[in-house]
Amino acid sequence: MKIVDLFCGCGGFSLGAQNAGFETVLSVDVDPILTSSYRKNFPSSNLKLQDVGGLSGLECIGMTRGNIDGIIGGPPCQGFSSIGKRDSDDPRRSLLGHFFRIVEEVQPKFFVMENVKGILHGHSSELLFKGIDLVKDGFDLLGPIVLDAADFGAATKRPRVFVIGFRKDLGVVAEKKLLDDLQRPPTTVRDAISDLVNPTPVAEERGGFEIWQADRRRKLSPYASNLVTSDRQFSGNALTKHTDAVLKRFSTVEQGKTDKVGRHPRLNWLGQAPTLRAGTGSDKGSFQSVRPIHPEQHRVITVREAARLQGFPDHFDFHPTVWHSFRMIGNSVSPILSEAVLRFVRTSIEQSKVLPKRSIQPRDAPVSILAS
Repeated sequence: MKIVDLFCGCGGFSLGAQNAGFETVLSVDVDPILTSSYRKNFPSSNLKLQDVGGLSGLECIGMTRGNIDGIIGGPPCQGFSSIGKRDSDDPRRSLLGHFFRIVEEVQPKFFVMENVKGILHGHSSELLFKGIDLVKDGFDLLGPIVLDAADFGAATKRPRVFVIGFRKDLGVVAEKKLLDDLQRPPTTVRDAISDLVNPTPVAEERGGFEIWQADRRRKLSPYASNLVTSDRQFSGNALTKHTDAVLKRFSTVEQGKTDKVGRHPRLNWLGQAPTLRAGTGSDKGSFQSVRPIHPEQHRVITVREAARLQGFPDHFDFHPTVWHSFRMIGNSVSPILSEAVLRFVRTSIEQSKVLPKRSIQPRDAPVSILAS
């Protein structure tokens, strides 16, 4: 089945969909930096740099020649996050409504929307349910439900809100038990990143990215085995340079505890990472997110270690800079969780008795949600 990925970012949602057997035929995002490696990771992708707020369902249909089975997307979460300002005037909040507007206009077989838990509270929940109101007459809905990436085998705790919809004429019975059956025990930090310790730099670069070689003698966990490349090489291992004072401070923080000054949590080999944060772009002050401290080494984790915790494979490149790479990872949907959700969607549709093949009939754009 063919999907459109709105607010695609670096492609965590697209990667999970690909692993679940879907083809992404159109990816849309306005940020040229957060999508800078998208075409590299998805060579056959159709990436459109455009503000989703100005995108119509008719355009989506035209750019895909009507081949749209589903629409997925995680509208920008900064306006809803409980650790942010949750400014009601933040223009990014309106993009949530535009996601549902495009779903209503395109009328795909299904859609999946993802966002932070803060969207369930206060005025944010009003915007969410206003968006849901746009599609509830035409879609059978599951959600809002909260799903945690750790419950599906990731090495990071990352609870997120999902709304899943199936077009009513399909007759899909969305049994949450099918989704629950995909749950797996969480992966430990040790199983996710222990084989990445002290890699050797490789002389040549690959597409502008510095490359490192992992020690081939290190034993791989089943989790890591699914993410490594055949040559055990990877990008994103630039170490953050800390002052002597910071190094000394980090050395006193025990695993599972938090640095009292910088509020950096130290990872526990036997636990999971806390939710990895994105930080902000230059338009919002260029604030860096607080990065966890490595379980043993007195430094914050590298980009590749963060990617492993989130569930990205080692062949997946982000950005040549550490700052933008962490923004990409922190803004992404965990590929492990998105794969589980899309496998649930696929199974639910395949088990439905009727799967009509009809041409997409776009609808006029409703305006009520845009006023918010």
